[in-house]
Amino acid sequence: MIWENSTYLWLLLLIPVIWGLYWWLRVARHKHRKELFDDRLLSLLRLNFWKTGDRIRFFSFLGALFFFILALAGPKIGTEIREVERTGVNMLIAMDLSRSMNVEDISPSRLEKAKFEVNRLIDRLEGDKVGLLVFTGQAFVQSPMTLDYSALRLYLDIARTDQMPSSTTNFQAALLKAEEAFQSIEEETDAANVLLFMADGEDHGPGYQEGVERLNSMGVTIFSVGIGTEQGGRIPVYENGSLRGYHRDNQGNVVESSLVSSTLRDIATQGGGNYYEINGGSDTIEPFLSRLDELERGEFSSQEFANYKNRYQLMVIIGMLFLSLSLFFPDFTLGSDETSNHAFT
Repeated sequence: MIWENSTYLWLLLLIPVIWGLYWWLRVARHKHRKELFDDRLLSLLRLNFWKTGDRIRFFSFLGALFFFILALAGPKIGTEIREVERTGVNMLIAMDLSRSMNVEDISPSRLEKAKFEVNRLIDRLEGDKVGLLVFTGQAFVQSPMTLDYSALRLYLDIARTDQMPSSTTNFQAALLKAEEAFQSIEEETDAANVLLFMADGEDHGPGYQEGVERLNSMGVTIFSVGIGTEQGGRIPVYENGSLRGYHRDNQGNVVESSLVSSTLRDIATQGGGNYYEINGGSDTIEPFLSRLDELERGEFSSQEFANYKNRYQLMVIIGMLFLSLSLFFPDFTLGSDETSNHAFT
C-alpha cells in the first residue's frame, strides 16, 4: 500500500488526543456529580441510561474519524491497467562531439550550450519519440528512439568529446548512421521523421550530399543548428579537469575553430528544413519548436500502464458506517413500568 498524500496521516494523532480529552471530561464530570447528588438520586436522573451504548457511540466516532483521515491520505492498493495514447513525431538529434565543440566562444562551451538547448527541447516535448546520435569521424547511436525522456537525459549528460575514437568530423558518416536509425523504427505510423543536426559546421569528410539525398528519399526532414561564432576561438585541451593548453597542428601552431554556417545551411535547405544559429548564451532553438508543432504527428501504439489503484472510496464507506453508529446507536434501554415505579418509591 502507498499513500497519495501521506502528510494527512499526521492527523491520526488527533485520535489519542480526543480519547484522552474524553476520558478526562468523564472523570471530572463524575467527580462533580458525586459532589452534588448521591448515587440513588443520580440513578433516578439517568433512568435507563446505558453506559455501554454511550461508549459504543464514542468509539464509533473515533473509528469514523480514523477512516476519514485514511481516505484523505489517499490509500493506493494493487494495480490497475490503463491505456495511454501518445501522438508525436520521430526525432533524432545528431550532435557533433569533435574536439572543436569544446571551444568557448559560447559560454561555457559549444558542447555544453548544445546540451543545454537539447534539455530545454526535451522539457517541451509531449509524446514525441526522441533518439540521440553522436558523431565525429564516426557516428554512434547513443540513445535509440524512446519516449523515456529521463533515460535520454542520462545519455545526453554523459556525452563528451573524449568518448569518441576519432577527433575529426565526418558529416556523411553521421547522416548515413541517421538513415539506419530511422530504418530501425519498427512501428508504422503517420508521424513525421525529423533529424536535428547540431554542429559547428566544420566537415572533414568526403561530402554530405549522398547522406542528405538518402534521408530525403525516406521522407526525413532535416533541420540544422550551427553552434559557435564566426570569430571562433582556440580549442582547449583539458586533463583531469584542468586546462593543459590549446590544441596545435603538426607544425605546432595553435588551431582556431570558427562556425561554418554555409555547410549547415546547405544541409537544412536540401533536407527540407530550416537552419538555426546559436552565437551566444542568450540564443535558443525556440523557433525550431514552433516549426516542430507544424509537422504531422502520428499516433504511437497505446501502452499499458500499471499503477496503484486508489481505494479511498472504501475508507469513506467504512467511515460512514462508523459515523452512523455514533449518531444513531442508542445509549439508553427501555425499562419496564415495574422498574420505573420501583425507582420512584
